[in-house]
Amino acid sequence: MNELLDIDPEEHDQVIERFRAAADALRSSPDRRGSTVRIGDRGRLLVTGDLHDSRSRFDRVVEEARLEIDPDHHLVLHELIHGDHVEDGVDRSYRTLLDAASLLLRHPSQVHILLANHELAQMAGQSIHKGGGCMTTQFDRGLQEVFGDHSPGVVMAIDAFIRSMPLAVRSASGVFCSHSLPGPEMMDRFDQDIVDRDLEPRDYSPFFGSAWMMTWGRRHAPEQILELAAVWEVELFCLGHAYVPHGITVGGPRMVQLNSDHENATIVAIDLSCPAPSPEDACAASIRISDSEAVV
Repeated sequence: MNELLDIDPEEHDQVIERFRAAADALRSSPDRRGSTVRIGDRGRLLVTGDLHDSRSRFDRVVEEARLEIDPDHHLVLHELIHGDHVEDGVDRSYRTLLDAASLLLRHPSQVHILLANHELAQMAGQSIHKGGGCMTTQFDRGLQEVFGDHSPGVVMAIDAFIRSMPLAVRSASGVFCSHSLPGPEMMDRFDQDIVDRDLEPRDYSPFFGSAWMMTWGRRHAPEQILELAAVWEVELFCLGHAYVPHGITVGGPRMVQLNSDHENATIVAIDLSCPAPSPEDACAASIRISDSEAVV
């Protein structure tokens, strides 16, 4: 993966500039409308689930995306940080985030990095415990170990990058990619217009912010999925956030959920020139990136 970098990932000034440039690219995308990136009806969309600092699977995703051979190939990435590679309470997953930022700058109209709950929690200083210890604290320790007195500047640049991330990517055919959707119990306070407007500080607030709900929601109900599909004109939701043992599953009407960070890590390829696939057809078109075999 290091071939993506033309900078030293331990030089604070270069890392800060890379994250700031990536943030500018996300904010200024001509395809962005509010907090959604809209893509057309040509080429292919490759969608991942959570990656969680899985370096080898990130490499496979980039290989499968084949961005260099067709400008109409698109790649959706999310949940890049907070993996299992923690030593002595130190998480260095900023490097995967940095590689994603570098890939974005190489292909700014093709690479789409979505806001996910772990990035939001890191930016907001919200504790996440999974396994041993607080993952946001471990991430901060990693930056402190590498950058020392310069780590606050790196933190600010990473925060700016996270704040620039859109909530969703949607295709002309009605495929809608986001990290998650609000849970059913959140719907009465969720702002459904958030996908069409710029994000505001209140949107990131735990429990009450609509961006927070959009990235943290679980246990989606069929009627709720269909309500959002009708309002947003969605034919297929592609989500992460849930643990999916087999890599991909039908999560409800018009919905698939993916994992890209374990032994059955899976991505899905969608032909943008065709009508949006059904959840079952999306599962049939998925690719297992651990062994390159199609998932049935």
